[in-house]
Amino acid sequence: MKFTLLIIDDEKNIREGLAANFELEDYNVKTAATGEEGLALIEKGDIDLVITDLRMPGISGEQVLAKVSSETPGIPVIILTGHGSIDSAVDAMRHGAYDFLTKPLNLDQLSLIVKRALEGREMSLQHQQLKKELESSNALRGMIGTSPAMQKVQELIKKVANTRANVLITGESGVGKELVANAIHNLSSRKDKSFIKVHCAALSETLLESELFGHEKGAFTGADKMQKGRFELAHGGTIFLDEIGEINQNVQIKILRVLQEKKFERVGGEQTIEVDVRIVAATNRNLEEEVKAGRFREDLYYRLNVIHIQVPPLRERKEDIPLLVSSFLQEFNQENSKSIKSVDKRAKTALFNYSWPGNIRELRNCMEAAVVMCNGEEITQEDLPPTISSSSSGENIAIPQGLTLDEAEKIIIQETLLANSNNKTRTAEILGIGRKTLQRKLAEWGIEGEEAP
Repeated sequence: MKFTLLIIDDEKNIREGLAANFELEDYNVKTAATGEEGLALIEKGDIDLVITDLRMPGISGEQVLAKVSSETPGIPVIILTGHGSIDSAVDAMRHGAYDFLTKPLNLDQLSLIVKRALEGREMSLQHQQLKKELESSNALRGMIGTSPAMQKVQELIKKVANTRANVLITGESGVGKELVANAIHNLSSRKDKSFIKVHCAALSETLLESELFGHEKGAFTGADKMQKGRFELAHGGTIFLDEIGEINQNVQIKILRVLQEKKFERVGGEQTIEVDVRIVAATNRNLEEEVKAGRFREDLYYRLNVIHIQVPPLRERKEDIPLLVSSFLQEFNQENSKSIKSVDKRAKTALFNYSWPGNIRELRNCMEAAVVMCNGEEITQEDLPPTISSSSSGENIAIPQGLTLDEAEKIIIQETLLANSNNKTRTAEILGIGRKTLQRKLAEWGIEGEEAP
């Protein structure tokens, strides 16, 4: 890693001499003749260490230190001072300076101080990166899947999470849209604030309006006290509006105002309430078609659809089924005090061949039922619900649109392997490839030596 140093000194000879010295030591070097210039460069970023004179016209080195310590505390600051200002330099150390050096300067000593400071800086940056990766991993833990489709969703979540942009999540019922919304919130700067969920389809028009915006005492029959709405409770955090396509035009207008002005009034109230809320919405409807049909406001649609995340159905990422099955098996073993170890080949084939119209939710329910019904240590085809167990006899292989040739090849090999009870010789014969070629491909996918994916 090549570090960038900033040298702030009003004496040109010192400034340029230090710059030349550290450039020879293979550092990037920026210089500033005043504290004002130095702070402007720091605000632009990409500074790893500051060397500043203590006494300068205008903004002093002490003020530079105070600014760096409060706004970019990870950047070490080294103070340069004359013999007459040593007491001030020691005071600067108490206020966060990394070290100080008196003039005339000993360049070898200064180089050693810089090297030690940057070693600490590098360790700090590595720690921050590891912490960030761990937080990202934890936030995405519930989103099980390594298929290209799910990797694309996860990468998009990471990109948009720490922004202010509103997000519209679309996908069929049961694909896990709420998990995506949770991950967005947990990876954002709002993660320590509230994450408020509202299922819009579960409430009537009157109840939904009151639920979202709150109401004053006496606003309607039964309103015996003031109640804050979900937008107010989500202030500073995120509100997740699930099934946004189900709300009527009146509520749509009020949500649009919150998006545009960040203001609203409670039902039956006159006080205007201001909120800072990020909106993440989800729907299984085609909102573009709803806009054309006049059932959904076009201006609200474009306000919500700043970032669009399409969650793929399970039938388009069947390679994720083994991971999901393993996770659900572990969950329901624990819930039901069982110790089922695996799923047999015929049951795996049935799970893989089924089209899963209910997506992840249906697979989860299926595995719960199978765990309950299983009497041994291995789930069999007979333990699965009838509609799913009967799917093992299908001979067709579904290849979703939009896959690459490599992805389609993987599905074909996986399903043929399952249909032939993991007999690699027979699978290779049916596909017209050599057994070594099949083994190599399985090894590339990380499933060599397993039974069947």
